[in-house]
Amino acid sequence: MTVPILRAFVEQHPSVKITVLSKAFLKSLFSDIENVTFYTADVNGKHKGFFGLYKLFKELNLLNITAVADLHNVLRSKILRTFFKLSFTKVAFVNKGRSEKRALTRTKNKIFKQLKTTHERYADVFRSLSFELDISNPKFSKKQALTKSILSITGPKNEKWIGIAPFAQYNSKMYPIDLMEQVILELAKEDNLKILLFGGGKNEVEILDSISTKYPNVLNVAGKIKLAEELNLISNLDCMLSMDSGNAHFAAMLGIKTLTIWGITHPYTGFAPFNQPIENAILPDLEKYPNIPCSIYGNKVCEGYEDVMRSISSEKVVTKILNSIS
Repeated sequence: MTVPILRAFVEQHPSVKITVLSKAFLKSLFSDIENVTFYTADVNGKHKGFFGLYKLFKELNLLNITAVADLHNVLRSKILRTFFKLSFTKVAFVNKGRSEKRALTRTKNKIFKQLKTTHERYADVFRSLSFELDISNPKFSKKQALTKSILSITGPKNEKWIGIAPFAQYNSKMYPIDLMEQVILELAKEDNLKILLFGGGKNEVEILDSISTKYPNVLNVAGKIKLAEELNLISNLDCMLSMDSGNAHFAAMLGIKTLTIWGITHPYTGFAPFNQPIENAILPDLEKYPNIPCSIYGNKVCEGYEDVMRSISSEKVVTKILNSIS
């Protein structure tokens, strides 16, 4: 979710250099943004623990950093930014709006309203550092040419491509796999369509393999490509269907039309994919399940809300997808 913010920032402040600090596997997310370099935090190795973070600070201090934008605001980043603050470096950090989120997710006296998006919260950090930043008119990177390694899996693009990412961190945020297979079945009947399945982990790969083998125009790419290649492929999709999960944000940051299915979470929490209209969010029956959202991240389920996803028909999902690419 930081990628669109950094892309807007460097466009509006081309003389400012940004160093992104994160774990190594995320490096490819930022590779095509001008004036952005990536610095790997080895949090399980040399940068582990308090003294490891101090070592990391000493390394970063050699880069002549003049301001720190903490977009994470967790214990590790708090410690690191404190080192910078003690060295008289200007520091700002994200306000996660915890009290507002508690009001939105509680069952009694719920305040059901759209909260500030996480993207705007990130932009506010840069504004706190005295930079003007407008994220309302985004520009996206150009569609990437498909690599040879991807083409060897997908073949050339001669039809419309729909990506489907059916998994999420918590079951409460997952559309039931039997209903998702109904979605795939109906889409597979359409001419001039190819459905690409995304996921990760051995169990997910096995499930997606078992589905994809049933239909000639359905292809499982999970477990076959690395993150950089996955982003390359996603940039060529006509539409992505995802849960409230990472693949939705990957697609949205690339400017791809992104449809999301929501269970016990809700777009009002501020975690909807970037620059996607609310109409692209496919929601459960909120009259039947008025306590939605039960939680921000999907880790807490209201009693009796275990099957909220089943109030969303597969026909509704298919119609949304076909309308989005028509």
